[in-house]
Amino acid sequence: MFDGTFRKPVDAAVRPIGAALRKTGVTPDVLTAIGLVVGIAAAVAVGSGRLLLGLFLVILAALPDLLDGAVAKASGAASQRGAFFDSTVDRVTDTFLLGGIAWYFATDDQFSGQLAMLPFAIAGVSSLISYQRAKAESLGIDAKGGLMERAERIIAICIGLAFPVVLIPILWIMLVLTSITAIQRFVKVWKQAAVAPVTQARIEMRRSRRQSRRVARVERRRTRVPRRRS
Repeated sequence: MFDGTFRKPVDAAVRPIGAALRKTGVTPDVLTAIGLVVGIAAAVAVGSGRLLLGLFLVILAALPDLLDGAVAKASGAASQRGAFFDSTVDRVTDTFLLGGIAWYFATDDQFSGQLAMLPFAIAGVSSLISYQRAKAESLGIDAKGGLMERAERIIAICIGLAFPVVLIPILWIMLVLTSITAIQRFVKVWKQAAVAPVTQARIEMRRSRRQSRRVARVERRRTRVPRRRS
């Protein structure tokens, strides 16, 4: 929800910062890796019960994640590999963070050990949402949107870490809204797939073209006449 509403204004705001960082020689992949390390540190802090430190590190980890795209655009280094790396790191960071909350619940005497299953349930449904989008886009179908995307989940976790008394209710709300988002995306893709029967044919056509290009390259290498050395 936030991604669709605020993405353009945020991109415009961080574009000058991305241009400045490009001049320092830092690469988008380096920023993504830094965000991963800081995110794991946040998970460790939360797991050990230092929630405010974890909150600070979560916010700190969000900065490289926000700026890596700006640097990529400023340097002309945006690529499929970078997008794949960034998306994978986001999933890893989210899993570590929710795992840290689960560890906090499991090891702190004020909580029931069974409560640790709540963050894992959120992680499971969040992974389903990510899979829905990835699978839909591989079929040429849009699956963005929903009540609880990644930005909303991070904001909700930050609120829970800032005010521990509401952490558990917020997690329950996250689970409900994340489940609703999964249903929303399923319905959205289901409707688009029903009115776009040519999608699979386009996919097969692209695969056939790629295969033809591979065969042509192999044949050219096989029939290439080696140069004579003088």
